[in-house]
Order: sequence, then structure tokens, then C-alpha cells
Amino acid sequence: MTTEDSIKRRRRAGLSFPGIRRVVVKLGSGTVTDPVEGLRESTIRAIAAQLSFSWSEMGVSFVVVTSGAVAAGRKKLGMAQRPRSVALKQAAAAVGQTTLMRAYERAFEKHGRHVAQLLLTHEDFQDRGRYVNARNTLETLLSRGIVPIVNENDTVATEEIRLEGDERGANDHLAALVTQMIGADLLILLTDSDGLFTKDPHRHPDARRIPLVENPDDDSIREAAGEGISAAGTGGMGSKIHAARVLSASGIPVVIASGLTKRSVLDALEGKDAGTLILPRNTGKLSTRKMWIAYARNAHGTVLVDDGARKVLLEGGKSLLPAGVIGAQGKFLRGEVVSIADQRGRVFARGIARWTREQVDRGKGKRSDEVRRLLGAETPAEVVHRDDLTILPSPKP
Repeated sequence: MTTEDSIKRRRRAGLSFPGIRRVVVKLGSGTVTDPVEGLRESTIRAIAAQLSFSWSEMGVSFVVVTSGAVAAGRKKLGMAQRPRSVALKQAAAAVGQTTLMRAYERAFEKHGRHVAQLLLTHEDFQDRGRYVNARNTLETLLSRGIVPIVNENDTVATEEIRLEGDERGANDHLAALVTQMIGADLLILLTDSDGLFTKDPHRHPDARRIPLVENPDDDSIREAAGEGISAAGTGGMGSKIHAARVLSASGIPVVIASGLTKRSVLDALEGKDAGTLILPRNTGKLSTRKMWIAYARNAHGTVLVDDGARKVLLEGGKSLLPAGVIGAQGKFLRGEVVSIADQRGRVFARGIARWTREQVDRGKGKRSDEVRRLLGAETPAEVVHRDDLTILPSPKP
């Protein structure tokens, strides 16, 4: 694809600043820190200048998700290697977080903007009340023109924030969840690479940048992303593609670009051929509640359904009734999130259970009148109601 073709496709996809009003920008450890020098304050200043200009001149508001606390603290503590124990990691994060926030505060104050710090944990996404409170805080800050700086609370967290199906790149996943939480129009993942390449550009001089990705599930994209982990951080291109895959299914485009240039954010907003644009597969956004069900909470168990129920859920937008249920796995209570899988165990949806595991075991395969006689008249008719159910991306037959 030529540069001109790539730019045309980006603009047809609506990726230019007139159509973008709210953006999440994630800075990886490789962008904000250097293994030898520590914190890259010049990079933070360049990002702050772009975001401040875009906010003032284009009307685009931003949430920043940043890595770098552990790396910055490691430098101050004189650690040669990334800390491996939880205690050392949390100590480095506690020391580095103050340095990191001071750098952001100084950078944005030069442009007349205040910043606010939000440190989130796994539980802030699991619990619906805490999730809504965090979202309300972000909305209030944005409405007042304040730049929220979000990081995982490494000083206390023992369980990292993860997206279902991936165990790497916690802050890439945090950025995707925050993007969903506030209903952002775009996620920009800034890294120390110019985007996604056909091969690792650090090891293969013939590697070519991929300017546009229309299907992040394509095998060639998965192969190009690889499993690399940067020296400064815990993620790699694989975790970025995984995060982009989730947002693509939710109708939100993603740009992966270099955070070490002076125009990466501006170029992305203007639809220029910079980095890698991953187009959304769905044109409409899911509600924040539907996205919360699908991605922010961990499943407590699995409900297995027959092919007829699977077809009705995928094509008819119906609720899951007990007649289509053939079994269950794990322990779950009413009100907990469960995965929904076909007869072969392939998960294609997630939802909030209205039945307990015990009720599923007793009522599976039964008609509504049988369920009322067996489990009581007060038992909900639906195992999972359609309002509490989200279909996951690319369910396969």
C-alpha cells in the first residue's frame, strides 16, 4: 500500500481531528525512560506540548496512561536489573511515581494545564461501583480541562490489570480498559518503535512498517507482532495488538506509533501516514457497561450451550434460556460474570449470571414451566439476560 493510499484509507475511516474528540494516549516504559539515563523528560515535554496544542486548538481532550514508575524508581535506587520480587517492584514504583508525576506536572504547566494522578488496581475494574466512580472522576477532570495521568497502582497491587486472554503488557491493557471506560474515540499507543513491522526492526534491517491493519486477527499480523518484551517494560508488540484487537471489536481505532518523535500525536490526529493504524471491525461502539462485562471483569465460571442456543445468541440477540444449556464449569453465584461457550468449549460471549452454578446444574435443558416447578417460581426465566450479555469478537463456527 502506498503512502497516498494509506492516508486516503485513514481519512475515509474518519481518523482526522474533526471526527476525534476524546483520546487516550499510552506511553510505554521504552518511551518515557532510558535504561541508562532514567526518565526521558524531554520526551514527556514533547508529548505534553502536542496534547496541549490539540486540546486548545482542535478541541480534543486527552487521558494519559503512563508506564515508567518502576523504571524511574529503579534508576534512583541504583538497581541494574528490573526488580523481580513483588516487594522490590513496589518499592521502585513508590520511589519512581513521584519523579514521574513531577515530570508530567512541569511539562503541562508550561502550557497552562493542570494534571491529576489516578492510580488504579485490578479491583477498580472488577467492582462495578468502583468502576463507575473512577469513570465519574475522569469525566469531571476532563470537563474542567485537567489532564488525568493514569497508571497501575504498582505500590499496592499484587494482581496486574489484564485483558482476557493475555498475560503481558499490563499498561497496554489498562489503556484499552480506560479507553472503553470513558468512551474515547481513539487509542494511541506510543512506543520506541515506529509502529508494527513485518519483522522485528531491531534485528531485521529488511523489516517494513505496516501502515494499516484492517484485520488484527489475521495470522500474518499475529506473526508480525511476535512475543517481544522490551528491556524497560513488561509488554511488547503482541500485547499492543491484543489490546487493539479488543478495541477494534468495540468500534474504536488504535494507532501504534513512536513516542520519540515530536509529532506522533498530531500526525495521528491529522490522519497522516505515521505509525500503524488498526481499523475497527465494528462501526458502532458498545456501551461502556457491555464493554465492562466483556473485558473489565474476570469470569467466575463457564456456561456451556448447544448449537441452537449459540445461534440464537449470536444472530437473534436473545437471552440465554435454560433449555439451551448443556452444562457448566467452575463455581459462580448470581450476579457474577460467566463465559458462555459452545459444545466444543469455545468461548463466544460473556454475561452476568442470573442463576448460580447449582441452579444451572439442576435446571439445564429444562423448559420454563419445568424450571418453575423444580427451582421455584421466583427463579429468573433467563440464565443470562440479553441486556447483561456481550458477544466477543470473531466468534468462530
